[in-house]
Amino acid sequence: MRPLCLEITVGLDIIQQRRGQQTEKPILLTGPGKVGQALGLSTDWSNHPLYTPGGLEVLDGQEPENILVGPRVGKYASPEHVTAPWRFAVAGTPWISAPKNTLRPR
Repeated sequence: MRPLCLEITVGLDIIQQRRGQQTEKPILLTGPGKVGQALGLSTDWSNHPLYTPGGLEVLDGQEPENILVGPRVGKYASPEHVTAPWRFAVAGTPWISAPKNTLRPR
């Protein structure tokens, strides 16, 4: 499994406009709803294939070193999800939402 993350490398001004916040802090992208808003996603993208060329695509990238893993943050659908390793991050990046103390090396 490859970890997924979103770190702003280009388009900060567009992301700030979409999010309605003039900051460069990670708060712009904490959580899937904020990421979707920053990317300009709406329900129009529902059922759009992410592995076919054109439009929105998920592409392979270089696998990062020092991957951290931890439990999901927030509500849980069932008890076994409390400790499931569903949260991934790259060590040392500021683009990690709280709580950071739940993440451990993979």
